[in-house]
Amino acid sequence: MTTRPHPIPYLAPGVALCGAVTAAAYALQHGEQRLFGHAWLEALVLAIVVGTTVRSLWTPDPRWFPGIAFSAKFLLELAVVLLGASISVRTIMAAGPWLLIGIAGTVATAIACSFAIGKLLRLPTRMALLIACGNSICGNSAIAAVAPVIGADGEDVAASIGFTAVLGVAVVLGLPLLGVALGMSGLQYGALAGLTVYAVPQVLAAAAPIGPAAVQMGTLVKLVRVLMLGPVCVVLSLTSAGLREESGEHPVRGRPPLHHLVPWFILGFLALAGLRSLGAVPQAALTPMGTAASLLTVVSMAALGLGVDVRTVARAGGRVTAAVVLSLVVLAAISLALIRVLHIA
Repeated sequence: MTTRPHPIPYLAPGVALCGAVTAAAYALQHGEQRLFGHAWLEALVLAIVVGTTVRSLWTPDPRWFPGIAFSAKFLLELAVVLLGASISVRTIMAAGPWLLIGIAGTVATAIACSFAIGKLLRLPTRMALLIACGNSICGNSAIAAVAPVIGADGEDVAASIGFTAVLGVAVVLGLPLLGVALGMSGLQYGALAGLTVYAVPQVLAAAAPIGPAAVQMGTLVKLVRVLMLGPVCVVLSLTSAGLREESGEHPVRGRPPLHHLVPWFILGFLALAGLRSLGAVPQAALTPMGTAASLLTVVSMAALGLGVDVRTVARAGGRVTAAVVLSLVVLAAISLALIRVLHIA
């Protein structure tokens, strides 16, 4: 009879390696900020790049794998739970029902259209879903949150995040030019930025050239868009059992309880969002929880990078790029239509 290794020494080498890659990613981000005044590639993206580079130059032996797998799965799921504390339903409801309905409809339509584009380009189902959710909700964070729900592997996640990260920078730089060309007001442009730009800091960067009204509207719309991440993950968890089974997660026979239908971390995300909305999460805890969620996500991305075969990602490059670009064009068109329908002035 063999004795199972103690969890901490068993996981320590791989977790430490992921931590080292994470530290390198943050150092590179800091270097960007010092050189350019702004980090064009966030630590989350850089962690995948550094991890993939390490994996391409060195093949780790089996003792590293348990900690890498733990970091890629459990730490990512824990980060998703902590993200719930960043959502305040009370703040979102102040935007008014028609704007909320319009944003929810935009996200749902964009996901459906983006997924259809991915399948037309013959992308694997998981890859198409990652791109659809990343483009339609909040970029890298959405991809990271959706990945464990649908059983996506590290190569799918790395390819999706890599291409959306590059395009996200291009959108931040080019969107103000589009707003000026279309003669949009501050509120109109802010709504467009909030509906199309991936991350909240990127929304601020894209909206700032147009003025304070654009920044305020963009931030509000973006927060509503981020709120869609929870419901989308719940729907995917209820409808993607086949995908999770393919990835090695076996469904429970008969009528499984809710916690088997919906992953524990999605229930945790929703519970924490509810507690935040009720004021049950201390204000002093919000910043540390947000910081912890960001750090754990970067560590998990480092782990995913360490498991990536660059050749597999490269083979998917052209189709993934086309899917990301076309999906973003569709999202922009839907967003402009919503702005017109709601008569945002």
